[in-house]
Amino acid sequence: MNKTLISAMLLCATSAFAHFGVALPSNSTIDDQSNATQKIVYKFNHPFENEMMDMQKPKVAGVFTAGKKQNFTNLVEKKEGELRYHEATYEIKEPGVYQFFVDPAPYFEPAEDTFIRHISKTVVNAYRFGEGWDEPIGLKAEIVPLTRPYGLYKGNIFTGVVMYKGEPAKGVIVEVEYYNDKGKVKAPGEDFITQEVKTNERGEFSFVMPLAGWWGFAALIEDDETIKKDGKEYPVEIGGVIWVETKEYK
Repeated sequence: MNKTLISAMLLCATSAFAHFGVALPSNSTIDDQSNATQKIVYKFNHPFENEMMDMQKPKVAGVFTAGKKQNFTNLVEKKEGELRYHEATYEIKEPGVYQFFVDPAPYFEPAEDTFIRHISKTVVNAYRFGEGWDEPIGLKAEIVPLTRPYGLYKGNIFTGVVMYKGEPAKGVIVEVEYYNDKGKVKAPGEDFITQEVKTNERGEFSFVMPLAGWWGFAALIEDDETIKKDGKEYPVEIGGVIWVETKEYK
């Protein structure tokens, strides 16, 4: 195999690293007022490799609690070099389960001739409330947890059901990655970076999380809509994404 072909294959492999929409709060559980103010960070990246893509201002970001949605108006644009990401702050004053979500502007991936729209969420339990963590927000693509998505230890199993347009989605690939903050762990090879599981007939999947930290689950579906760019219609990969935190015993 010649060097040019090998280089081209490596370039394609790099661009094929899993994309994830990210929605990370300051804490997944709140026990007292000292950490009531949450900073929610929204990014679009390869979480294990710590490689970021540019993220336009999201179409909508907000919080769902007590059966109601509230859209944020306080998004702040940030940058890492020339690449944009966004932040919001939200003060949690009352006991409850708070689902923070973001629906981004679609990102065009030229290597795949596809637009990517990852609708991401994470769940925060405040003041030991503990009810409603399995309530769907009603997003077009969404992972509804069957395992309580907070207060988890490394080694716990996470189970969820993938929903698309309000119905369980069978046979869907769910990509799983560890948020490798500051590159503190190394994979033995590229095949170990992104894990994959597949939903069953009821749209369910499970995965055991072997490390403490944040884990992203992205259910990838070809959307029923396309996006026109430069006179051509392109498919849309819609992702239902959930971020779950695990910790270790002290």
